[in-house]
Amino acid sequence: MKPVDTLDSVLRFKGRQVWSIAPTATVYEAIARMSEKGVGALLVMSEGRLRGIISERDYARKVILRDRSSKETEVREIMTERLITARPENTVEESMQWMTEHRIRHLPVLNGEKVVGIVSIGDLVNWTITAHEETIGHLQDYIEGRYPG
Repeated sequence: MKPVDTLDSVLRFKGRQVWSIAPTATVYEAIARMSEKGVGALLVMSEGRLRGIISERDYARKVILRDRSSKETEVREIMTERLITARPENTVEESMQWMTEHRIRHLPVLNGEKVVGIVSIGDLVNWTITAHEETIGHLQDYIEGRYPG
């Protein structure tokens, strides 16, 4: 890992799999898919284009707390439409900053208008921790005289 890692590096490591759902699906279907795939959010896609995102947080705040029915409410009624997105060349550091500033947990990554992946705040924290562990290992090797340089 380099000091200036990009989202493309993260996606190459973790994979580019994106789970999505149609805006006309029910919230119940969305929550069931999130559970099945072990994710906290789904991209909302229609006609091959990103239309929004639905997360467990949306479900809790816009369905449960408003006493709505998840089997009768459509995804488009509660999804977040105004998205913060990133490009593959954006750095891990700036992406973490955006996610913190905007209080979001999932960041779709687009190349033009094409979705090429999604990263969670957990993905970026794990990436950063691994990078720090590698740096510490190199420093220990250097101090102990095992550094190949």
